[in-house]
Amino acid sequence: MDWTPGGMSEDVEDRRGDSGGGFGGMGGGGLGIVGFVILLVISLFTGRNYLGSVLSGGGQAHVQMNRPMTGGPAGRGSPGTAGHRSPGGDRDAQLVSFVLDDVQKTWTQIFAAHGRTYRHAKLVLYRNATYSACGTARESTGPFYCPQDEKVYIDLSFWNDLKRFGGDTGDFAQAYVIAHELGHHVQKLLGIEMRMRRLAQQEEGEQNRLSVDLELQADCFAGVWGHSTEQRDIVHPKDIEGALKAAAAVGDDHLQRMSGRAVSPETWTHGSSAQRSQWFRRGLEGGQVSSCPTFNGAVSP
Repeated sequence: MDWTPGGMSEDVEDRRGDSGGGFGGMGGGGLGIVGFVILLVISLFTGRNYLGSVLSGGGQAHVQMNRPMTGGPAGRGSPGTAGHRSPGGDRDAQLVSFVLDDVQKTWTQIFAAHGRTYRHAKLVLYRNATYSACGTARESTGPFYCPQDEKVYIDLSFWNDLKRFGGDTGDFAQAYVIAHELGHHVQKLLGIEMRMRRLAQQEEGEQNRLSVDLELQADCFAGVWGHSTEQRDIVHPKDIEGALKAAAAVGDDHLQRMSGRAVSPETWTHGSSAQRSQWFRRGLEGGQVSSCPTFNGAVSP
């Protein structure tokens, strides 16, 4: 993948410099008595349940439709704050920043072609844990999009997990992950995410199926962006192979096998390895929102 490391996007909130990666130095483990007392006092003083958000572990990987998202305070940090940035040479963060801007530029153009206005999402870089409007974001949840605050959350240590799952961690494979999460933002802007949530409430027992449809469409939307990178000659066949490998590595069936469990399609929330690769490829080949009808009904802008 051809790109040049540069500065950080205005749409990136870099919270990795926050103490402990979260409030009260909670890190990825226990909250600690000092942090517990501090959060209790703040909760009582402000009337907002900061403590409950931490104890609930509310941040969910991706957009989960089978479990309600818990309310919680927005994360600390502000876009482009120099004090929150890591030292120079932070290539992984710069790659995320480049992909974020490029994906959003592509969707701005696609929306404009249909007479719509694309609203930028923000992306939060953090270590160990931080807050989102969907609850606590933890390293263990993996990257996810929170529709309540329209932000993508990622701890860059996820690339180690992706490698452990057997996925490629090349530049375009990492880009696929970011583009997938921004695909959820596109779904919110188009009203698809809300429509699927309503269906999940109306059709008991269909939550997992609808969740899979939503996730596969986000994979396809990532492919729509990938199509534009092919048109601009900034990705090459080997890059695409790596991204497809990354998509397969986070398939529900593959992850169930890796954990020693039996493959149970009825429990899937994101789709199989074959499905995820297939829909990403469909977006790559079609290059349009209409290429991604993972559920019944029109999905064009």
